[in-house]
Amino acid sequence: MRVPEHCTADAGMFFDGHPAELALYEALFRRMDGAFPEGTVKVQKSQISFYGRHLFAAASLPVRRRKDWPKMCLMVTVGLPYRLDSPRVVAASEPYPGRWTHHVLVTEADQIDEELMGWLREAWDFAESKR
Repeated sequence: MRVPEHCTADAGMFFDGHPAELALYEALFRRMDGAFPEGTVKVQKSQISFYGRHLFAAASLPVRRRKDWPKMCLMVTVGLPYRLDSPRVVAASEPYPGRWTHHVLVTEADQIDEELMGWLREAWDFAESKR
């Protein structure tokens, strides 16, 4: 994955005070780096964004937590052309017709599994197919 020079330091600042979430992000990044070597990553104010030609996924700290969400978690967001039907999806919305945004909470590194990576691959393919 193409990573700007300051990205690692910026990610550290993004997760300042959240070492467990930083560890989850680092595990996610390792998987993303292997799966999307041509992708890029950008640390922003509210999320860390993953791009091909277009944004296809993001990692963030939940801002507005629901009561039943774990205290420590990383939110992984993927964009797909359909609504996922999975208990792992904690929120989904359709900001544009045929474009669904899904949020998945990750509390353990082993949850960055083949299912999640499959959704990320689909999100990459969907984003790359956009004009």
